[in-house]
Amino acid sequence: MYCFDSVVRYSEIDAENYMTLPSVLDLLQDCCTFHSEELGIGIDFLRQAGRAWVLSFWQVRVKRYPRMGEKICAYTWPYDFKGFMGSRNFKIEDASRETIVFANSVWSYIDTGSGLPARVPKEVRDRYVLEPPYEMERAERKIRLPEDMRPREPIRVGRSLIDTNHHVNNGKYVMIAEEYLPMGFRTGELRAEYKKAAVLSDVIYPKVTELDGKVVVSLENERGMPYTIIEFMEDRT
Repeated sequence: MYCFDSVVRYSEIDAENYMTLPSVLDLLQDCCTFHSEELGIGIDFLRQAGRAWVLSFWQVRVKRYPRMGEKICAYTWPYDFKGFMGSRNFKIEDASRETIVFANSVWSYIDTGSGLPARVPKEVRDRYVLEPPYEMERAERKIRLPEDMRPREPIRVGRSLIDTNHHVNNGKYVMIAEEYLPMGFRTGELRAEYKKAAVLSDVIYPKVTELDGKVVVSLENERGMPYTIIEFMEDRT
């Protein structure tokens, strides 16, 4: 299990002094990136091998959002490899060691030349130590779209959304989709299904629907094929 300490920064908070959901996701993504870097199989290793880890699915449960200046610790560990897939858990603890965020994720190992999945090599699998999965109720990976999805204004992908894989970063999709949440909606659980990578200058066509305590956002291409489908479930506690 890999962990690192952090402090909630001003750049990570909302108007109410709480860490934003995109900032929570960035912290989790940073945690697994630091883990791979420490093991010597990070960004440079993957670039030289012509490979990349691409997120296929998030399930993130937020019990509470930490506040500005609060000391927190992020943890991550892989629990399964199968073919070209890898599964990884996360959690964030506060200063009293209480878990305030936990997450499940599924990643695909991709040949960056062809864009096709590639089997995770033994060299990579052997660097990681598999731990037991986090005890949580695992949601379905496939998010079903309601029939009454309403289109919103298209968005052109700019440079600020692109990461080292030259794709829109997974957290940026969530940042875009959050703009369609009703005022006062606080997300308690998130599911995100990543289907196709958007790249620089692509146009994203959002479609949105609101249900009871839930908002579903589909970010699609011009042919109506989703890049990402995101389901926000409201925290009503």
